[in-house]
Amino acid sequence: MPILFSVGEIWSVVKAGKDENFMSISAVSKITGIEVYTLRYWEREFMEYLNPPRTPGGQRRYRPNDIQKVFTLKRLLREQMFSIAGARKYLVDQSKAA
Repeated sequence: MPILFSVGEIWSVVKAGKDENFMSISAVSKITGIEVYTLRYWEREFMEYLNPPRTPGGQRRYRPNDIQKVFTLKRLLREQMFSIAGARKYLVDQSKAA
């Protein structure tokens, strides 16, 4: 299924709590269609790539570039059927090429 909106367009519509520069994990889950537990799992598996900051209370706060990374992981893992190891290798290769 193609993405119909850019992260910037979504960002202009949905704001997370008091701080408009960050979104909660539940808001990101709704936007991306990825379950909250899967987002947490991807954070552990792709620690170098997806690492949203946390509040002093430990809540995750996703930035626009974090949401874009979630969409990238979704494309690799769910649409292109990469394995976790394959996606990791692809991301490392992409960062070396950049």
